[in-house]
Amino acid sequence: MILAHDLAGEGPSTVVLLHSGVCDRRMWDVSLDALAEAGHRVVRCDLRGFGETPIDAPHTHAEDVRALLDSLGVERAAVVGSSFGGKVALELAVLHPERVSALALLCAGAPGHEPSADLRAFGTAEDAFLEAGDVAAAVDLNVDFWLGPDADEAARELVRLMQRRAFDVQLAVPEENWPVGAEVAAADLARISVPVLAVSGAQDVDDFRQIAVRLAETLPDARHLVLDWAGHLPSLERPAETAELLTRFLAGVTAPGAAGR
Repeated sequence: MILAHDLAGEGPSTVVLLHSGVCDRRMWDVSLDALAEAGHRVVRCDLRGFGETPIDAPHTHAEDVRALLDSLGVERAAVVGSSFGGKVALELAVLHPERVSALALLCAGAPGHEPSADLRAFGTAEDAFLEAGDVAAAVDLNVDFWLGPDADEAARELVRLMQRRAFDVQLAVPEENWPVGAEVAAADLARISVPVLAVSGAQDVDDFRQIAVRLAETLPDARHLVLDWAGHLPSLERPAETAELLTRFLAGVTAPGAAGR
């Protein structure tokens, strides 16, 4: 299966946008346009089980992204990942380093991360709502937990729609078609040598702030940027500001003079 996706823009460099686990490709509306206007060819996709991509077989998300690149004839791309999409981006960079030219990670997850008590408590509450059949309450829990204080009502409603869609798709899937984890361990991340921007939000759950710090300490060409205003989903909380941040970073790592980095 080829992931549902959109293409925008033209240029010598390709940028792939990977959404968070509570969203789908609609979270990138502003960034898609900004990056296309900046001269990139931009691809945004729905991972399997999100948005318009169904779940029809066992799958590994990083391999699905690789297959999408193959189908589009893209040999190498800069990858932007939000939260769960950031984890997938890291796995892709480990499994297929020749396909990734740079990483911009917004409040990313990471292979091998042990969740904190706060994150485990959230998961327990979500499971309880879903087991009771109260999907609406599980959706509201996600909206309240993941969006930072700068998110407006339009952003909250969009996350509500995207998370509800993900639950509707995923809860109907038989166990044999669940995702198969990529065989990537935390120690493997040190092999990622491309330029990396690890962004964290000061208003986010502590897990993701710690992950950004570790990535900057572990990866040879990584830096950490803290957004004082951000919760977990900066591209929805301050879309224009986040799009500008990504445009500046990618201009520096996809320009002809940066090709040998």
